[in-house]
Amino acid sequence: MDENIKKFSCTFTGHRPERLDSDEASVIEWLKNNIAKAAEEGFTDFISGMQRGVDLWAAEEVLKLKKDNEKIRLIAACPFKGTEDRWGCDWQLRFREVIKGADEVHYISAKPGRKAFIKRNEWLVDHASLLLAVFTGAPGGIKYTMDYANKQGVKVIQYR
Repeated sequence: MDENIKKFSCTFTGHRPERLDSDEASVIEWLKNNIAKAAEEGFTDFISGMQRGVDLWAAEEVLKLKKDNEKIRLIAACPFKGTEDRWGCDWQLRFREVIKGADEVHYISAKPGRKAFIKRNEWLVDHASLLLAVFTGAPGGIKYTMDYANKQGVKVIQYR
C-alpha cells in the first residue's frame, strides 16, 4: 500500500451492540467527534470493517461527514461476501446503505469463518495509521486488532 495514502487513513474496531458496556448514543457521539477530529487533522480515507455496531455506526458517521467534504472517502472492508446474510433486516438495510455510499468495497476473504475476520482485522490495520477502538476489555477480535495495531506502529485511540 502507498505509505502516503496509509498516512491519511483511519480505521475502526469495536464490539457489536450486545457486547457494549456503554449506550449506543454515547458510542456514536464519540465516533462522530473523533472522526471529525481526524478529518480536521487531514485524514481523508476512513475504513470500516462492516460489522454490526461500531463498524457500521462509524461508517454512517463518515457518510454524513462526506456530504460536506468531498475529500472524505469511505472504504468498506468486508470479511467475506454475504457477511450480513444472517443479521436482522434493520442491520442488513444499514449495511446495504453503507455499501452504496462507499467509495471502495473490498471482500478480504473468499470463504466465511474465523480466519476471514482475523485477516480482515489485519487488513484494516495494514491500511491505516490511526485506529479508533471501542473496547470493553473482553478478549477477542477487538483486543487482537488493537494489539496488532500497536505492533505495527498504528496509533490507537480508545473509547473511555
